Amino acid sequence: MRKHLIWASATLALALGAIGAVSACGSPGTATASPTPSCVNATAPHHAYVVVQHLSGATTQKCVGFSSDTIDGQSLMDSSTIEYQAQTFSFGKAVCQVDREPLTFTACFPQNQPYWALFVETNGTWASAQNGYTQVTLHDKDALGWRYVSAADQSPSPPPQAKE
Repeated sequence: MRKHLIWASATLALALGAIGAVSACGSPGTATASPTPSCVNATAPHHAYVVVQHLSGATTQKCVGFSSDTIDGQSLMDSSTIEYQAQTFSFGKAVCQVDREPLTFTACFPQNQPYWALFVETNGTWASAQNGYTQVTLHDKDALGWRYVSAADQSPSPPPQAKE
């Protein structure tokens, strides 16, 4: 029994060390600070952002360039290349999974489980979204923010500010 505990402890230490080494190298989606993103369609005159904060606190950010005066939330999400899955509700579309969190789901808002809260950043200030992301219209330098929060968090704070 003792040999198994020592082996399990050594294995856990090696695994944690490997995770720390990967995190220190800044693998995608695991860094806690978002680096300045390169933009999809970088030569476009306007840019909007998608900021994702996981339950662990890890963040990722994508920038999308666009030519018109505005971009809608659906187009921004689709152009960002961030993986997501959504369902349609009476208030519009809601995401059930963003950047592979959770790995699987059966409902967007499962009882007593974490969920994705949506925020919109305008002029450097986050506000909680009042409808689905498909009803959001963004202007130059605006952002959609997704934060995976505990079901117990009745007033979740927004993700970090978008970085240009």
